[in-house]
Amino acid sequence: MATIVNEDLTTEQQSESPKSSQSVKLQSTEVLDCPTCCEPLTRPIYQCKNGHLACSSCCKKMNKTCSFCRSHIGDIRCRAMEKVIEASIVPCPNEKYGCKETTMYCNQSSHEKICIFVRCSCPVPNCNYVGSYPDLKRHACAAHYWDEGVQFVFDRPMIIDMNLGKKMMVVLKEEKEGDLIVVQAFKGSESQGGVYVTVNRMAPMTPSIRDFSCSLAKLNQYSTLRIGSMVKKIQKVSEQRHPKDDVMWIPPNMLSGNFWKMQICIGYGYKYIHI
Repeated sequence: MATIVNEDLTTEQQSESPKSSQSVKLQSTEVLDCPTCCEPLTRPIYQCKNGHLACSSCCKKMNKTCSFCRSHIGDIRCRAMEKVIEASIVPCPNEKYGCKETTMYCNQSSHEKICIFVRCSCPVPNCNYVGSYPDLKRHACAAHYWDEGVQFVFDRPMIIDMNLGKKMMVVLKEEKEGDLIVVQAFKGSESQGGVYVTVNRMAPMTPSIRDFSCSLAKLNQYSTLRIGSMVKKIQKVSEQRHPKDDVMWIPPNMLSGNFWKMQICIGYGYKYIHI
């Protein structure tokens, strides 16, 4: 539900008094979305001669043709709707979990990305738990068994076993604070081959939670492939086939079969991005 705040009172009686605010609640926020892409409307907002609305992005994608009546669109701004959008305030979707923040409707996604109250999913296979960042760490400690091979200590290198056939993901738990790190392996394309490896952390993207960096290495008898990178914060494990960001690529000549070992070292801040 969105609240529209109006601070402009124009009657003669009200013009002599200090400005006050009035609010109107909408039963549905769908009226504030672009009817073509269903994303929140942002300035500039355009309308065709028949009054149909479209965001600037859809105007470009549709070559300035209205998706409803096929008339021209993209030159006439809908100033009235732009004012409504600017005055529309919504609570955070995580309000029921404790977040008190409110944002403009068109900017709500910016806050959602860094909200500390966002839900995080447990990365342990076959576990459906979803909770806050602190609750997730408590859940991981209480509900799952962690042997020494998957518990890490900051700034202490450890060896992990990867299996491209079955064990394509390894979940690590920090020994004291319980932070969860997910190391995933993905097969490369048929033309390129090899393996992609990513390292992510289950945590909100809020800046108030300290960042981690890591050193990741594929060790062979006569060669070593090593990268340093920031550990990306995620809230749910992705099963994407070909990740693009913060990826280590292991060429085919450094692999023999589906089993291999990797060395990882995790620490606070940026200490491991330049190795």
